[in-house]
Amino acid sequence: MKFLTITLIAHNDEKSPTERFREVVENAVLAEELGFDGFGVGERHERPFLSSSPPVVLSHIAAKTSRIRLFTAVTTLSLLDPVRAYEDYATLDHLSGGRLELIIGKGNGAAQARLFHVTVEDQWERNREAYELFRRLWREEKVTWEGRFRPSLTDAEVVPRPLQREIRIWHGSATSRESVELAAKHGDPLFSANVANPIDPYAELVDHYRERWVHHGHDPADALVGAGMAGYYAARTSQEAIATYRPIFDARVALLRRRGLPVVFPTLEDAIERSSLLVGSPQQIIDKVLRYHKRLGHEVMHLPIDAEGLTPAQHREALELFQAEIAPVLRAEIPSRPFPAAPASPSPTAGRSA
Repeated sequence: MKFLTITLIAHNDEKSPTERFREVVENAVLAEELGFDGFGVGERHERPFLSSSPPVVLSHIAAKTSRIRLFTAVTTLSLLDPVRAYEDYATLDHLSGGRLELIIGKGNGAAQARLFHVTVEDQWERNREAYELFRRLWREEKVTWEGRFRPSLTDAEVVPRPLQREIRIWHGSATSRESVELAAKHGDPLFSANVANPIDPYAELVDHYRERWVHHGHDPADALVGAGMAGYYAARTSQEAIATYRPIFDARVALLRRRGLPVVFPTLEDAIERSSLLVGSPQQIIDKVLRYHKRLGHEVMHLPIDAEGLTPAQHREALELFQAEIAPVLRAEIPSRPFPAAPASPSPTAGRSA
């Protein structure tokens, strides 16, 4: 199994935006230091998030790291001009040395949809159209194209050409079959959100993905699934983990109620039992991930990287415990395909005449 850490860069008034961005970069450096496989930055264009520009944040992280793969989680293509998105991410691909992977999706949030004039009626069609153009721009030197939501292209050359000529693009999946269908059609991997609800609706979408994958003529063995987790805190005993995490969980529930959002798991015990939240001893967390794997068949898993109320010492100790006692068991129990190797950068003199 492979392990990512992700952040949506949620922000409150306890820290300035500058401090919050610095914290994100420090967490990415820590994730690489501890041996995580990837670091992801989400994209949101509304409060309480500061993640409106993942390529900028990831470019800074690329300069501070050397090994860890860099993910978007997700790139909201339904809101973006795919030409501009391509330019940003092709540039980031070079700056990161070919460590980039994308997770794309339509995005969530009414405020950001209004900001970009996207409607419920057209959001999925925008996502599909933007993805299919983005995919062509990445693979083809020149593109002629016509669609509904941006001006047409005629023999367009968009630069820079990417360092990775074939990039792996995951499709984020939460509640709808549209993203599942798009992933299966193009032979792309699926990343299940697996955060806000019990496992059943997510497992049903993953099952549908595998069915549609075969329908579109792909080898069932090639289907690739990732899944998120709603939170993480491990300690030596379950009693210690629960006691430490309870005020964090209770604060999260209180925030949801203040915002008028549904509370699916009202107590910490309920969340540990029915949600993907990982709180407990190392063995309890291993057992829970293995149970989820039986339903989802995922090879890649993400953990939220933000401290979310933990002290810096608690935060680091929990991540160190994950890598020391949890990750090695899961890596051994759940085989996973390697991430693509970063390509070698071409020589500065390549292509020059003698």
